[in-house]
Amino acid sequence: MITLFLCGDVMTGRGIDQRLAHPGDPTLYEPWVKDARTYVRLAEEANGEIPRPMEPSYPWGVALEELERARPAARIVNLETAITQGGEPWLAKGIHYRMSPANVAVLTAARLDVCSLANNHVLDWGHEGLEETLDTLAEAGIAVAGAGRDAARAKAPAVVPVASGRILVFGVGARSSGIPAQWRATEDRAGVDLLPEPPSHAVAEMAIRVRTRRQPGDLVVASIHWGGNWGHDVPADERELAHRLLDEAGVHVVHGHSSHHVKAIEVHQGRLILHGCGDFLTDYEGIGGQDSFRGGLSLMYFPTLDPATGELVRLEMTPTRMRRFRIERAPADDTQWLAGVLDREGERFGTSVEVTEDGRLRLVW
Repeated sequence: MITLFLCGDVMTGRGIDQRLAHPGDPTLYEPWVKDARTYVRLAEEANGEIPRPMEPSYPWGVALEELERARPAARIVNLETAITQGGEPWLAKGIHYRMSPANVAVLTAARLDVCSLANNHVLDWGHEGLEETLDTLAEAGIAVAGAGRDAARAKAPAVVPVASGRILVFGVGARSSGIPAQWRATEDRAGVDLLPEPPSHAVAEMAIRVRTRRQPGDLVVASIHWGGNWGHDVPADERELAHRLLDEAGVHVVHGHSSHHVKAIEVHQGRLILHGCGDFLTDYEGIGGQDSFRGGLSLMYFPTLDPATGELVRLEMTPTRMRRFRIERAPADDTQWLAGVLDREGERFGTSVEVTEDGRLRLVW
C-alpha cells in the first residue's frame, strides 16, 4: 500500500516570512495593508506572542509529528507564494505573497517532496520572481509541478520515486481561482500550466501527458487550483473535469485546492477526489470576515492507495488549526464541527466521516 500526504494552501510569505530568521522587504501593495508586519501584529493580538525569530520547523508544529507517525511515501502541497527578493509586483492583482529565498528552510523542515505552483500567487512578483522561485526550490531539492520556464516544463510532472514505482504529480490551475490569463506558460515565456476554457478540454491533453510519462507501477496525482475562496458549492464543470481525469486520463487522485476552507470529499469509481483542501499554513489569524467557514481549521489528508490500481483503500485525516503562526491539533469541538461539515457536504457524494478514538477522522464511502 502507498500512503500520501496532501494538504491545502501553504502560504509562507508575508507575515510568516517576517517572523522567520531572514525576513524580506515587508512592503505590500494591498488596498488596506502596506506592510507585511501588520499581519504579525494582528495574529499576536488575536492569539498571543509569536517567537522572534521563528525556527524553520516552528510553523509546522504538530504537523511534523503527524508526518512522522503516518510516514507517507510522498509529501505534496500547494505552495502559494513567490520565493524571491526581486521582481516587480503584479499590480493588477490586489494581494501579493512573497518569501525571502533565505527562509527556504521553512519548507525543507517539513521534508516536502512536491510543491504544486499552478496557482494565483506564484507570479505575484512577475516572471523574474517565478524564475527565482524555481531556482530556490531546485536548490532545496524540492520538485515542482504546474509552473516552469516554458510550457513544456510547466506541463511536466514532478516525480517522486516510491517502493512500487513512482508518484507523478501534474499541477494545473483554473482561471476560476483568480489566475490571470497572462500567467500562462508559453514556448518562450515562464508561467503556469493554465487550464483551457472550458477546463474539460484539457482531458485529452492530460491523457496524452500521462500515457507518455507513466511507467508500470506509477500512481498519478492531478493537483488542481480551482474555484473561489468561499463557499461549499462544487460546480458541475469541476466535478465533470475530476471524473473525466479519473475515467479517461489515467489519473488516480484529484487534489483540489483554492478555497479558504475544507470542502466535500468524493470517491469516484474507487478513486479519491478532494474538492477543496482549505488553507493549511497561513498568516490569516486576526483577520475578520467569513467567520462562519472557520478557515483557521484545516486537515492533513493521508490517503492510502492500492499501488496496483490506484484505488483508495482508506483516507485518514488529522484536524488542525492555526495559532500564533503554528499548526496545532484541533480541539475536540472543532474536530466535531469539521466532521459535521464533511458529513453535510459529502452527503450528495455518498461520503461521510467517523471520528476515531484518537481524535482523527476516517472517510466512509
